[in-house]
Amino acid sequence: MASFIVYGDASGQVTVAAPAAAGTNTITFPAETGTLYTTASTTALPGQIAWDTTVKTSGFTAVAYGGYFCNTTSAAFTVTLPASPARGDFVVIVDYAGTSASNNITVSGGSEKINGAGAKLLQTNRQGITFTYIDSTQGWLATSNVYGGATPFIGAPYTASYLIVAGGGGSARQLGGYAGGGGGGAGGYLVGTTTLTVGTVYTATVGGGGAGGTSSGVAPNGSNSSFTGLTTATGGGGGGGSTGAGASGGSGGGGSGETPRAAGSGTPGQGYAGGVGVNAGGGGGGSSAVGTAAVTITGGAGGAGTASSITGTPATYAGGGGGGAYGAGTGGAAGAGGGGTGGSGPANSGQTAGTANTGGGAGGVSGDPVGATNGVAGGSGVVILSVPTVNYSGTTTGSPTITTSGSNTIIRFTSTGTYTA
Repeated sequence: MASFIVYGDASGQVTVAAPAAAGTNTITFPAETGTLYTTASTTALPGQIAWDTTVKTSGFTAVAYGGYFCNTTSAAFTVTLPASPARGDFVVIVDYAGTSASNNITVSGGSEKINGAGAKLLQTNRQGITFTYIDSTQGWLATSNVYGGATPFIGAPYTASYLIVAGGGGSARQLGGYAGGGGGGAGGYLVGTTTLTVGTVYTATVGGGGAGGTSSGVAPNGSNSSFTGLTTATGGGGGGGSTGAGASGGSGGGGSGETPRAAGSGTPGQGYAGGVGVNAGGGGGGSSAVGTAAVTITGGAGGAGTASSITGTPATYAGGGGGGAYGAGTGGAAGAGGGGTGGSGPANSGQTAGTANTGGGAGGVSGDPVGATNGVAGGSGVVILSVPTVNYSGTTTGSPTITTSGSNTIIRFTSTGTYTA
């Protein structure tokens, strides 16, 4: 029986040869190419798990086909799945020490989703999961759950930015023969970031603007706006009327020109005080500036609001209302950010309400010799969330407006509703 020699040459061809004494008979196979997949510690053929023999104790970025033993005994940490994955790439993650229930393993897809959403928390002891990349719509999907129960993981908490503005204050009724009325104060203005827990229902409450006053005292304040778990934005103070001072609120209402009367104060961190009335009415306070005091027969200007780009487009919110004029004087200018303009002259010309969904204060009513005139309303508030699009659940109530800006989804509530994280 003949014997053969099998060997491969540098070109990758395989040769089967008989011993030289019997002659040379060669069978040559076409060269094949393949890739070896590696981690820091191992090598594997395509489709095989390349187990990393180094137990991981801190955050790292995985590679395709890698298998990792993660030890969170000392602290929780994050595993980031490979960037720019191809369909069929997979990564295996196993809880090495049985501690992921207390020190969770966070798995992040980076710019890719995991099970159609954002990062996930492995929180079952001795859990092991294979994540396989499918496409950009669903991202990485869990294709095995070695040790876990029916729910292999939960979504990781994520950070959202917010803007909360309360309703602006209204302006009060002015009686004939009296001085100008104060402008309404802007609704309280809050911005910041918060952590949202996946699966939790959060309620956004949007405050209405204070109604136009029908009595000669102080106008109604705006209503509060809020978001579950955060500080409440306080409604703007109503403007002072013929017989009343400006009210305190998120920002304070302007004082009436009669007597003269004092202005209301603002809420620290949310807005500023209104301006004092002197014959004409003082301007309502804004979120970034006090209302201006009246100057004899000219109404004080409303305090300026604050600009925000949370939606991707710059806009200004929470401006104070201008004070009403006295006699033939000119009404106070509206504060930037939805404030109303104060009425001018005996006909109360040019007076405007606060702009809806800005929290702007109402413009004040002009005084003598105009007859008794009711005030106008402040602008309603707004609640806006900006969440990473990879985390956006798509579950809302109350019909908010949904847009995108860069890598974020913007949820704009103009009336009360909910968002499920």
